Amino acid sequence: MIQADLNILLPEIVLAVYAMLGLLGAVYTGKDRMAGMLVWLTAGLFVALAFYIASATGTRTAFGGMFIDDGFARFAKVTILLSAAAVLVMSQDYMARRNLLKFEYPMLVTLAAVGMMVMVSAGDLMALYMGLELQSLALYVIAALRRDSVKSTEAGLKYFVLGALSSGLLLYGASLVYGFAGTTSFAGIITAAEGHAPLGLLLGLVFVISGMAFKISAVPFHMWTPDVYEGAPTPVTAFFATAPKMAAMGLFARVVYDAFGGIMSDWQQIVALLSVLSMFLGAVAAIGQRDIKRLMAYSSIAHMGYALMGLAAGTELGVQSMLIYMAIYVTMNVGTFAFILSMSRDGQPVTDIQGLNMYARANPVRALSMLVLLFSLAGVPPFLGFFGKFYVLRAAYEGGLAWLAIAGVVASVIGAYYYLRIVFFMYFGEEREPLDRPQSPVLWGFLVASAGVMTVGIVFLFGIENVAQAAALSLIK
Repeated sequence: MIQADLNILLPEIVLAVYAMLGLLGAVYTGKDRMAGMLVWLTAGLFVALAFYIASATGTRTAFGGMFIDDGFARFAKVTILLSAAAVLVMSQDYMARRNLLKFEYPMLVTLAAVGMMVMVSAGDLMALYMGLELQSLALYVIAALRRDSVKSTEAGLKYFVLGALSSGLLLYGASLVYGFAGTTSFAGIITAAEGHAPLGLLLGLVFVISGMAFKISAVPFHMWTPDVYEGAPTPVTAFFATAPKMAAMGLFARVVYDAFGGIMSDWQQIVALLSVLSMFLGAVAAIGQRDIKRLMAYSSIAHMGYALMGLAAGTELGVQSMLIYMAIYVTMNVGTFAFILSMSRDGQPVTDIQGLNMYARANPVRALSMLVLLFSLAGVPPFLGFFGKFYVLRAAYEGGLAWLAIAGVVASVIGAYYYLRIVFFMYFGEEREPLDRPQSPVLWGFLVASAGVMTVGIVFLFGIENVAQAAALSLIK
């Protein structure tokens, strides 16, 4: 029985053992000289495990239902691993040039990935918290990786303090749920909550949702996001904007459907409120931003609002649309941060969007690729980002939340302004001192590939739609 359980957890075990061996090996063989090799080795392992996970079928549980391996978890894990691998490869040159490429970096990303994989497979409040804290502790450290920078240190400290607060809220909610349900198992909670849930259980649900909302930067638990995005090293910001967002949304869906699916009417309006607040605050607050990393922070808040719209629908189509949206969002962010990583002047990083004035004259291909990604982020047809928004809007409308779908359209129109402003600077801004000509072919490749996917991705959307539908069906039994 134990052997069968361990086989189900094999990808997580492999990554955990690899991280421990990597840490030991680096300590005893010269530390940072191995860092570059570890980045590529870790990225390769992520990709290999993503293909291994994608090849599995069916639904399996381990350790008495504490760990669930189903289509939903596998979809999330593949997205997490591939995006983490992409960010690692993209970041190597940037980190090495600025003396930030320490051997701890790929190992901490690996440990964070293990936590994320446990999160999306959690079938119990204990497993949920273990995965969440493993991810969070690793992220706190890499946020403050640039130890000689006040902003980076501040980012790590803010993330840690506010993250500890959110963990406290989640734990308090979990204790209330356990007290009134008599179990920490999601299967037991859904039975105890079926029909009419006691008030204490509903209070526990509210606290649990508050703790999870912090992890996805949903309003009003978003306060850490702009400062952490701005202060952390740019490759770390790219990581924050991709894999952890997918993991947190996967965890959110797992909890509300697997543990509280029987009382959907009690949490649906909470999620809808988080969605509409996130969409509008992200759209409005980003308008005044000059730093592109802070702008992307508010953009991520708005996009998490759109993803929550799918969950709020409370239907199979809603979960399917959320998965499709998150996969598209992660792909867009990989390309966008590949562009941001290449922004420099005299070898120093540049994050002011006015530094992009007349960028298209010197780098027409990069500017065109960024234009495609920005239009896709704004939801402009015929790019893939438009279809991501179309799916969640349709799910909300068909789920009886027409008002939320209308709010989503209005927020999308407002949010288009700050994306189009960057395009304006690149093509029509006042000419200033130009940025350095980018040297990294890896960043160029990720930027162009991501823009290409946004352009021709509609051809493959039907295949993704089928996979996401099967994943949603495995969650909503």
